[in-house]
Amino acid sequence: MATTVITTPAPGMDPVISTGVPSSMIEALPAFGFTTAAYVVAAVLFILSLGGLSGQESAKRAIWYGIVGMALAVLATLFGPGLHNWWLSALMIAIGGAGGYVLATRVQMTEMPQLIAAMHSLVGLAAVFIGLNAQIELGRVIRARLNDATDVLTGFAAVLAHKTPAEIAMLKVEVGLGVFIGAVTFTGSVVAYGKLAGKIDGKPKKLPGGHMLNLGAAILSLLLLVLYVAGWGPAMLWLLVLFLVACFIGWHLIMGIGGADMPVVVSMLNSYSGWAAAMIGFTLSNDLLIVTGALVGSSGAILSYIMCRAMNRNFISVILGGFGGETGPAMEITGEQVAIDAEGVAAALNEADSVIIVPGYGMAVAQAQQSVSELTRKLRAAGKEVRFAIHPVAGRLPGHMNVLLAEARVPYDIVMEMDEINDDFPSTDVVIVIGSNDIVNPAAQEDPNSPIAGMPVLEVWKAKHVFVSKRGQGTGYSGIENPLFYKDNTRMFYGDAKKSLDALLPMIE
Repeated sequence: MATTVITTPAPGMDPVISTGVPSSMIEALPAFGFTTAAYVVAAVLFILSLGGLSGQESAKRAIWYGIVGMALAVLATLFGPGLHNWWLSALMIAIGGAGGYVLATRVQMTEMPQLIAAMHSLVGLAAVFIGLNAQIELGRVIRARLNDATDVLTGFAAVLAHKTPAEIAMLKVEVGLGVFIGAVTFTGSVVAYGKLAGKIDGKPKKLPGGHMLNLGAAILSLLLLVLYVAGWGPAMLWLLVLFLVACFIGWHLIMGIGGADMPVVVSMLNSYSGWAAAMIGFTLSNDLLIVTGALVGSSGAILSYIMCRAMNRNFISVILGGFGGETGPAMEITGEQVAIDAEGVAAALNEADSVIIVPGYGMAVAQAQQSVSELTRKLRAAGKEVRFAIHPVAGRLPGHMNVLLAEARVPYDIVMEMDEINDDFPSTDVVIVIGSNDIVNPAAQEDPNSPIAGMPVLEVWKAKHVFVSKRGQGTGYSGIENPLFYKDNTRMFYGDAKKSLDALLPMIE
């Protein structure tokens, strides 16, 4: 499609219509105060929802704030001005709602990280489709101005026909950025889903040239954006090429990140999807979408920064996909892993006064949270101090362990963050590690060549006794060997976590 620069109205045309299209060819745009008011209320509910999610006690109420806010936003949009094909929109919402219900009832908590990554990909793809559609509608306006079309402009084309040349230029910037961010989010999220689901190797991989390829693709994207906004050549072609280049960037960035860093990747992609949604909001002149996208984008970026600090990662390196690999040969580990049975663990727990439980992704895989909750109840009933130590990146999703423990009705006040409990391990009698590897790995402090070197970890090895519930002797998802398993005060409690804990429960006095 050839791009024509839109100029000021020709003599004899309606001066309000800055694109030079006769007002008789443009659908009138009604203004409904209800929609604006509903968007304001929905935005407030979204803010309350986000704020409430910061605490376990208020999280359930916060979820309802979000549900009500989203329902109100959808209804206000459906009954708002300028909407056509109402029944088609309702049908699409019904299909999407049914699909969401099926996923919500069938997806296990262990699959939640990859599900969220998949949802991010849909947001990115939506941004791309809306950007391409905006360009198609802009083409309709241009053809109407050139008298190549005689039909009345409706819907989004009618909105574009009211814009000034400066506003059209800004719109094209928004469309270009929306397509770029959306495409990066789309392919990046697909790769993240593949790694989290085990369909793609979790080890970091880059094409020859690595960062230079990313830099070259970024420069090419900027050039394509300039060509599109300036109107030099076929606009739709530039957008489609920009989409393909951005897809490569998203794929190559996330492929270059190791499995140990996937929690940060999921959070960062969440931020990307928010900014893509904000660009959609600017394109559609939808204030609520702008606010919601900004909330998601900024909160995701802040969470990613917090997680980077917790993992001793550089925030810029995360964005550029330049981390997750080893810097040299790992430190050699000596010794052997010593196994223990349920009777031995029970004896140590019955003699202990203080116990700290460290949950990890293995607990989620085994769905052992209910057994952990019952063990906690019995130990506390025996007068023992029991607490949980939660690392910021435990599991494959921020807050993954907190949700599982809350589901199992573990009291909130004994679930502690790493900074709150790390100094207490030397005075602890027993630590039970359930399916964790990297977050309790002393190599982060002892081996400068480890992929997690410098990462703050839970210093469980300082306790009197450490029992590690683990399926076998493998290195786990991230592929990093753990010297903790070979220490003198560590015993390996092999087997499925739920079955192991269920066997342990009757022995607790």
